[in-house]
Amino acid sequence: MRHRIAIVAVLALAALAFDAAFATRHGFFDLKVYYGAVNWWVHGHGELYDFIKPRSTYGFTYPPFAAVAMLPMAFVPWGVAIVIASLLTIVATGLVVWWLVAEPDRRYKAALILALLIAYEPMRETFLFGQVNMLLVALVAGDLFFGVGKNRRWAGVGIGLATAVKLTPGLFILYLLLTKRWRAALVAMGTAAVTTLATAAIAPDMAREFFTNALWDTDRIGSLAFISNQSLQGLVARLNPEHPSSLLWLVLAIGVLVVWVVRSRRAYAAGDEAAGLALTGVVSCLVSPVTWIHHLVWLIPSLILLVNAGLADRAHRRRYWAIAGVSYAFLCSKVVWPFDNHFSSFWGFLGSNVYVFIALALLFLTPIRSPHEVVAQLGIAERGRSVGDPGVLS
Repeated sequence: MRHRIAIVAVLALAALAFDAAFATRHGFFDLKVYYGAVNWWVHGHGELYDFIKPRSTYGFTYPPFAAVAMLPMAFVPWGVAIVIASLLTIVATGLVVWWLVAEPDRRYKAALILALLIAYEPMRETFLFGQVNMLLVALVAGDLFFGVGKNRRWAGVGIGLATAVKLTPGLFILYLLLTKRWRAALVAMGTAAVTTLATAAIAPDMAREFFTNALWDTDRIGSLAFISNQSLQGLVARLNPEHPSSLLWLVLAIGVLVVWVVRSRRAYAAGDEAAGLALTGVVSCLVSPVTWIHHLVWLIPSLILLVNAGLADRAHRRRYWAIAGVSYAFLCSKVVWPFDNHFSSFWGFLGSNVYVFIALALLFLTPIRSPHEVVAQLGIAERGRSVGDPGVLS
């Protein structure tokens, strides 16, 4: 036990040292936008979407319900808001890792992965920006893993809430439809609709401003060609920043969606909900018009499943661990940033889109277990657990 604690501690300290040397300090920039906008609105200074963070062009870009969910920030000091946001991110990350890590030695492996995630660029960016990403991942993962059996009536609620906070998780509603979980999909759509309409009833001017103006105002999020936009749209925009090809983006998006449909249906047929979560998270990063680097926390489930597969499949262990290791190393490295505004050459284009290429690779290479492997890992006969038990899903 002591040597395991020492290994985890050394890894965590090494990751912290790496961040201290290489991480960019963002000063909780995004959290300042949320905090400033919510306080601006609640304390009567003006409408939520009129707020622009001082010395920037950035304002609140999320749907109105997100502001309602963040209302407590209007009643606590800035320092307390930082502590609460940071703790929520840590807890959400811990839950997601715990749900995904496979037995045996689950506690030890989860601790190792959490230590390694300290150096993972999307994770540290989420933390240092004060972003909400991991809370949304936890909402969606918890919904998929717990929305079975006796809890089936609640299936879809977490996905609906995540969609009401930020539009991108709405792709998981399509995942529910794709896998013919009609009731869960209706619950998710209903949850998103009810929360949005309730917010509109409370603050109609705010809702009107978002859906008629703020949602379509691309100036609020910056240039699509910006190096941090590691989506297919960002890749296309870097080919021609002034006039990005909508047709090329559409063709690429349709292509990855076709792959996602085929692989997600296969995962669900095998009972591998964790693979469905991972694949949908990956494709959401690819097809979203804007996927900032901190949004790539949605790739974490895929990386964990690769590690699980390497532990379970000795014949292909090196392949799985090589994919996971190379992806993790690049996603810690800040390798795209030297190519900021230098992506016109062949090598510049390759270097500026490394994270997009990793996401594409994970779409194809994320392992999907066979039904036999799912049953074997679940150990239903020995444990008496159902496929929906998140503790043994992966």
